[in-house]
Amino acid sequence: MNKTRRNGTTKDVTIEQGVLTLARKKGILRTQDVVAAGIPRVVLTRLCRAERLNRLGRGLYSLPEAEITENHSLAEVAKRIPHATICLLSALRFHGLTTQAPFQVWIGIDSRARKPRVADMSLRIVRFSGKSRTYGVEKHIIENVTVHVASAAKTVADCFKYRNKIGLDVALEALKDYRRARKSRNNLWRAAKVCRVASVMRPYMEAID
Repeated sequence: MNKTRRNGTTKDVTIEQGVLTLARKKGILRTQDVVAAGIPRVVLTRLCRAERLNRLGRGLYSLPEAEITENHSLAEVAKRIPHATICLLSALRFHGLTTQAPFQVWIGIDSRARKPRVADMSLRIVRFSGKSRTYGVEKHIIENVTVHVASAAKTVADCFKYRNKIGLDVALEALKDYRRARKSRNNLWRAAKVCRVASVMRPYMEAID
């Protein structure tokens, strides 16, 4: 039996299929994923040249047939910065609590964490500490990638906490949309306390309710 083909040996084919299977499972494949599996990086180059993989950016790949959603950038960020939480304007957009479409991806990281360096993505980084860093963090699956996103209630509270960065008008719009969607007032109040903006939010919440 002939065990070779034009582009390589049977072993090459098996390795390539392994990479494609990994890409299908992970949704967005990182170079580190391939290296961790003991596969040479050159296989990624070979698959891209054969148009069997798409290069999304530095160190990120996906299958050509993979579905690209409106939240694709959030999945990319989650792959590159696994410890980050999607927050503020990007989280508002994800939860449908704003009409704005931020050109940057807003992420929250620990106050002591090293600043991420992602040259080919536009990020807006906010630092959180204590309970505010972990409270209200939800896990969502986007394009087979687990993405950490601040809950709707936590996001609205964060908007008031960082109103000097995003504008009070944006925070008020988010609050109105949150209540219009009949989301839990109790969850919102708990988030306001965690973010230490309960006294700031109280008059606006009472006016809307």
